Amino acid sequence: MHLQYIIDKKGHKSAVQLPMKDWEQIQKDLGELERLRNKKLFMTELAEAVDEMKLIKEGKMQAREAEDFLNEL
Repeated sequence: MHLQYIIDKKGHKSAVQLPMKDWEQIQKDLGELERLRNKKLFMTELAEAVDEMKLIKEGKMQAREAEDFLNEL
C-alpha cells in the first residue's frame, strides 16, 4: 500500500492519501468485516434461542407469548 501523508506547517501528519485501488480494497474488507460481525451476532442469538427452547422443553423456563417475542424483533 502506497500512502502519502499531508503534513501541516508544524510537521504533524494531518491527512493521508492512498491510491483508489487500495481504498476500494479497504472498503471491501470493511464490508466483509461487517458481514462477519452480523453473522456472529446472528449465530450467538440463534444459540441463545436454542438454549431457551431447551429450558422451556425441560420445564425450567416458561414460554413467552408470541406477541412479546415479536416485540423483541
